[in-house]
Amino acid sequence: MVNTGDTAWILTSAALVLLMTPGLALFYGGMVRAKSVLNMMMMSFGALALISVLWVLYGYSVAFGDDVGLGLLGDPTEFFGLAGLMEDLTTEEGGLPTMAFVGFQAVFAIITVALISGAIADRAKFGSWMVFAGIWATVVYFPVAHWVFDFTLTDDDGVVTHTGGWIANNLAAIDFAGGTAVHINAGAAGLALALVLGKRRGFGRDAMRPHNLPLVMIGAGLLWFGWFGFNAGSALAANNTAAVAWVNTLVATGAATLAWLLVEKARDGHSTSLGGASGVVAGLVAITPACSAVSPLGAIAVGAVAGALCALAVGLKFRFGYDDSLDVVGVHLVGGLVGTILVGFVGTAAAPAGVDGLFYGGGVDQLWRQVVGALAVLAYSFVLTLVIGFLIQKTIGFRLTEEDEVTGIDTVVHAESGYDFASLGGGGSTAPLGGQARAEARNTEGSQA
Repeated sequence: MVNTGDTAWILTSAALVLLMTPGLALFYGGMVRAKSVLNMMMMSFGALALISVLWVLYGYSVAFGDDVGLGLLGDPTEFFGLAGLMEDLTTEEGGLPTMAFVGFQAVFAIITVALISGAIADRAKFGSWMVFAGIWATVVYFPVAHWVFDFTLTDDDGVVTHTGGWIANNLAAIDFAGGTAVHINAGAAGLALALVLGKRRGFGRDAMRPHNLPLVMIGAGLLWFGWFGFNAGSALAANNTAAVAWVNTLVATGAATLAWLLVEKARDGHSTSLGGASGVVAGLVAITPACSAVSPLGAIAVGAVAGALCALAVGLKFRFGYDDSLDVVGVHLVGGLVGTILVGFVGTAAAPAGVDGLFYGGGVDQLWRQVVGALAVLAYSFVLTLVIGFLIQKTIGFRLTEEDEVTGIDTVVHAESGYDFASLGGGGSTAPLGGQARAEARNTEGSQA
């Protein structure tokens, strides 16, 4: 029988997580230069549109279909097109319609793909990005979601009715809401794509400051708001686990923001709004895998460590020479690693996950499981993304030409400008003109002459 309270909570949580993708579009859009804002936001909206369709066609089946061998992949044909799932079915947790779970997991897939786009801002062809998004979701995210989120199920007699993924079941690593499957996965992919596409023109020489910090702050606020559905919703019920995850998400994010701002103050002499917004995201990322496994004090520790380390890690791209445009590596990869591994240190059996870490007398048993799970996802995502990105670059081309990059991706690719300055009162637009607009401008100048 359907539990209407739990169902309402999961559908609400799914809507909150869906809102995170437009929130991410605002967050990323404000961080790029004015000539790239629309393209940056379109990469998130494109992922939202494409992955929604792929998830229904076969993504859910690959992620949550019965395992076809070694805990690596679900059967892609079992639920193709969500066949057979529209009936009044409930999950093994009891009372939750399967379609509610389908919808909840769909929005996780969407935002994971969208997160990668921040690493290649200003220089990727939109069509190539869409091709990449579809391939990457198919061969990387859907299988990894199976590894991490798909649990083996048994009936009352102990007979296995469904076989899930290897990280969730064989390794028994704890990743409550996606530190590995979402953030390490996306962060590793972002690093690989940044290496494939190379540096932006002028990287390390020209100022590439965020063009609209209020957008960044609004986006970070929407992410924080939506993340309560991301983490607390992963309890799959309106219960104590959801409540613990909610509180831990709140306090870890606050601690991470404070830590980031303190690092900025000590290092640079001032705390910035961009740093505050980035600290919010770093804390949210880090507490995602750990929110069911730590106490509120542990959550503060997770957030503080993540905020400080991520604030330091965003500078690594200048030291090592890779152009991670919007710090996907420094925030999501590093933050995901911190949160996942710290479960092995500050996890407590008093929390819903019921596992003691090293600092609570549990030894290194959970710690090594966390490390292996994190590194396995990192390596898989990084290697396959390198291959996918390289093949796209060598076939249809992934990176814009130098001329188009200088002109601005919004006008060249989308024939639009984020800001129509001409409408503010006379004069021409300060935005570069795309091909058709340039031709019209030349014709107009010729007729006037």
